[in-house]
Amino acid sequence: MQLAFDELGTPLRDTTFVVVDLETTGAPPGPDGITEIGAVKVRGGEVLGEFATLVDPRAPIPPQIVALTGITTAMVQAAPRIERVLPAFLEFAAGSVLVAHNAGFDVGFLRAACQGHGYTWPRPPVVCTLKLARRVLSGQDSPRKQSHRLSALAELLGARTKPTHRALDDARATVDVLHALLERVGSIGVQSLEELLDYLPDVTPAQRRKRGMAAHLPERPGVYLFRGPGDEVLYVGTASNLRRRVRQYFTGSDSRGRIREMVGLAERVDGIECAHALEAQVRELRLLAAHRPAYNRRSKNPRKAWWVVLTDEAFPRLSVVRQERDGALGPFGSQARAKIAADALAGAAGLRTCTQRIPARDPRGTPCVLAELGKCGAPCAGRQSVREYEPAVRLVTDLVAGTGNDALHAARAHVDALADAEHFEQAARRRDALVTLLRGVDRGHRLAALAAIPELVAAAPDGARGWEFAVIRHGRLASAGVARRGVPPMPVVDALVASAETVLPGPGPLRGAAAEEVGLILRWLTRPGVRLVRAATPWAEPAHGAGKWQPWLDRAATATTLENVG
Repeated sequence: MQLAFDELGTPLRDTTFVVVDLETTGAPPGPDGITEIGAVKVRGGEVLGEFATLVDPRAPIPPQIVALTGITTAMVQAAPRIERVLPAFLEFAAGSVLVAHNAGFDVGFLRAACQGHGYTWPRPPVVCTLKLARRVLSGQDSPRKQSHRLSALAELLGARTKPTHRALDDARATVDVLHALLERVGSIGVQSLEELLDYLPDVTPAQRRKRGMAAHLPERPGVYLFRGPGDEVLYVGTASNLRRRVRQYFTGSDSRGRIREMVGLAERVDGIECAHALEAQVRELRLLAAHRPAYNRRSKNPRKAWWVVLTDEAFPRLSVVRQERDGALGPFGSQARAKIAADALAGAAGLRTCTQRIPARDPRGTPCVLAELGKCGAPCAGRQSVREYEPAVRLVTDLVAGTGNDALHAARAHVDALADAEHFEQAARRRDALVTLLRGVDRGHRLAALAAIPELVAAAPDGARGWEFAVIRHGRLASAGVARRGVPPMPVVDALVASAETVLPGPGPLRGAAAEEVGLILRWLTRPGVRLVRAATPWAEPAHGAGKWQPWLDRAATATTLENVG
């Protein structure tokens, strides 16, 4: 099914290709290992430039590779190293489509070299002439078993340059192979770069026929819903361009088996246009929670967070629960993390960890081993009164409220004491538990501070001298809109506030909002360039929270990483 004229992207005749070939030492892709780079830049059949250089791989070249390429260790000793070559090659290839024969090999080496030497891999579109040849050529065209080798294709398609296992010669031969293959796909309607990239994956005719299901969608940001035969929602996703993103599902660009299965079941695709990306992401979360689609793996339950709370009894203890309530610590992403944080906090504050219910008067229990070790005051046996137990409870409530962090200092002192006594394994376990607790406290304070604000209006630049607006009420997105360049922003803000959803706060630190939505909004608000337009109450986080512990957290995380590597 060919695209309509107004859907065509960049015509192939106007596309700039950089055809590249590498010679290597034969080692797996890594920061080094490239011995030669050859590249040819072409557009519309015309050669615009060439790039060729030997590269010092910092290692001897094996004899079998010397026999294959003719490149010896002596030849590359005076050559530049890859970290000096990469900037020039990246500039040569900037803005172009990268082409290679067996592109996974060449791109793998280039990407690994960039990562190993501190350069950002630009992630250009990639065309593999090996895959293209396998899609285009029939058995009559290529009767030989290994006919998809570059040398065989060059001979079959009449390339002017013969491959020699030297980078520039092989790149020149690949240029001729590419042009011959493009002539063949042009006869079946592949006229643009986008169509070429769509054509490469192995896609069934049934998938291609379904591409028309995206035709009605706008080229705007939003949320899309794949629906099955019974109108059930199969899958929910977001996109900056709804039509383009949905069309990709019918081109085989997503090789996941469950997504292919979902596309096979889909009967239609609904789109919800959104003002900007934040609105789309929030709507996606809400739709996932509402429909719980079978083919989405994430965020099906936005209230899956875990909380640490004090039990309501004479001698409270810490409990891990699913339902938030006032005075809860969290949210934590898993029950295991919440349990680690609860144990660390209980140990630091001196709370009991047993689960029995202890009466306020005349308890007659038997002390456990923790009491014998001096780690519990044994209120179960009447050794500690409610009044004597109260300071431990206050340490917890002060930490959760952000009015004190003595419990954190106590936990850190315990870690330091274990380390000083050379109990390093115990100290490492306590340290990691404290890290989990600190991160939970920090995240909880930040999310709760945002959820406490009745109304906040923020603006983010849209990249075209306009503004994207969000009206946030108690941590939830209540309204979203844009003011494009030249449009007065404040009337837009007033209209968004007037039409915003009414949000009634609920119980708990997040006022009833879903933790994932509050976290998503918080990340958007703290991006560079975002400005606060107005707020009903000041946005402030506790002064005695975990924020000031960030340097310690960084050192602890570094220590944990080094231990894992060791």
